[in-house]
Amino acid sequence: MKGKLLMGLILIFLGGAVFIPPALSGGVPEMTKDELNSLLGNPDVTTLDVRRNSHWTSSDLKIKGAVREKPNEIQSWADKYSKDKTIVLYCA
Repeated sequence: MKGKLLMGLILIFLGGAVFIPPALSGGVPEMTKDELNSLLGNPDVTTLDVRRNSHWTSSDLKIKGAVREKPNEIQSWADKYSKDKTIVLYCA
C-alpha cells in the first residue's frame, strides 16, 4: 500500500523456538509509517528489514536504523537479538 508501511510487530523472545515464519505469513499486527516513526530510536525496539533481496535492492525505501537480515536465514541471525526487546519486522 502506498504511503503505508506494512510492519510485523512481534513481541516475542527470539530464544529457543523461533516464531518468525508464522509472523511473515500473516496474523501479525501491522503498523503505519507514523507508528513506526514513533518507535525509531527507542533502545527497547529492534527493527529488522527482512524483505527478499529483489525487493530490498530495488527499493528506495530504507528504514533508518533498521538492520538488514535475509528472511530465509532466520536460524543464522535470530540469536543475535536481545530476548528482552520488541522486534519489528519490515517484510513488505
